[in-house]
Amino acid sequence: MTSSSSMEYPPGPHSILPEKLLREFMNDPIKTLMNIAHTYSNIAHFKLGRRHVYLLNEPSYIEDVLIRTHKNFIKSRGLQVSKRLLGEGLLTSEGEYHDRQRRIIQPAFHPNRISTYGQIMTDYAQRMYQRWRNGMVLDLHKEMMHVTMAIISKAVLGSDVKLENDDEIGDALLVCMQYNNRLQMPFGELIEKIPILPVNKGYQRAKKTLDSIVYDMITKHRDNDNRGINKEGGIDLLYSLLQAQDTEAGIGRMNDIQLRDEVMTIFLAGHETTANALTWTFYLLSQNPTVGDKLYEELCSVLGDGGDDDKESSSSANKRTPTIDDVPKLEYTEKVFRESMRLYPPAWTIGRQVINDYKIDKYVLPAGSVILMSQYVMHHDPRYFPDPDLFYPDRWTKEFKLHLPRFSYFPFGGGIRGCVGEPFAWMEGILLLAAIHHRWKMHHDPEHRVELKPLITLRPKYGMRMKLERRKK
Repeated sequence: MTSSSSMEYPPGPHSILPEKLLREFMNDPIKTLMNIAHTYSNIAHFKLGRRHVYLLNEPSYIEDVLIRTHKNFIKSRGLQVSKRLLGEGLLTSEGEYHDRQRRIIQPAFHPNRISTYGQIMTDYAQRMYQRWRNGMVLDLHKEMMHVTMAIISKAVLGSDVKLENDDEIGDALLVCMQYNNRLQMPFGELIEKIPILPVNKGYQRAKKTLDSIVYDMITKHRDNDNRGINKEGGIDLLYSLLQAQDTEAGIGRMNDIQLRDEVMTIFLAGHETTANALTWTFYLLSQNPTVGDKLYEELCSVLGDGGDDDKESSSSANKRTPTIDDVPKLEYTEKVFRESMRLYPPAWTIGRQVINDYKIDKYVLPAGSVILMSQYVMHHDPRYFPDPDLFYPDRWTKEFKLHLPRFSYFPFGGGIRGCVGEPFAWMEGILLLAAIHHRWKMHHDPEHRVELKPLITLRPKYGMRMKLERRKK
């Protein structure tokens, strides 16, 4: 292990006041990381409390950490803290256990299986927007959370989540994420040691709400003779988990705690990220009407330009709902969604902790150090994205993508720990964006304040107030 006295640290911010940077990071982590990256370029070192942190802003460095040398790292404190809620699910588990669980879960997100989910996605989108009325003002973030929650529950877990539970589930999730954020801060672990604190009681109530939903799914699947069989004849993921046999280790059927951890992870991670991505996409479209018009032109070309579909009538015969077969034709739609996730990546940072001393360039990062790799920072880097703050879907040409370094754009992470549901999220995002924008135009309430809320995912801090306009053609 390298002696701290002989360490050569990369350049980075320092302050006479030792807690100044920590306060800045707690107050606005994205702005802090952006400033550090802009000032110190490819690799920067700084301290948060007693922790040595290295921010990597070079795609090849990130690729080395996430792919080539991934075995030399474990997940950082953020995801360790997330185990309070997610347990040993796919997002938080490590080593051989993680690899075994991924092998069980991976088939549910295979492209062939995902193609059977398309109808569920558009059906739930229709159910949602058929409740909307022209001129209605609503919180679009809540709407997206509701619909993506219903989709992941039905498509992947074979369960129906009652709509009346949606706000309760969303509120409980927010409480848990905010609690998770508090525990990550220096001395945050002290909070848990005082159980009478209101923040602890609130977290326990919220966790109990989410646990009850997940255990209800498991119980109903066990009690249903036809459990797991969907109308396409496939078996949903929850049934696969119930029947999972780990022949390598001879463990046998997964116990309820293991099941709960995996279902909780898929349930929460499977809807939160896409809901955020779609919310930011519709916000960007409301601020960039030229892009919105071009997107609508493509949708009319592929899906028809008839009237609305509140009633199945001859006037709407030429305007149909998108299907999985339309996705390859929706090229501009895909570019819009891709560009939105560049500007507002649903997962905005990845952390790793070094197991053994690790060399990057001329620097040695000692064991125990924390490495940060921020999608938000990389996605706004002008070296790879000219005019990085501009919402410009047309930048995503085949030639542009071909010459883009692999980890200059990575909204779903990468490597062995990359998001297992990435193909699902891409299809869901494109289909819902197409289905909704084809029928409705959205106008952001100018009095509504838009601000980032970087928790585990990148949320709009105050929701997203939108006024709906039904498209007449």
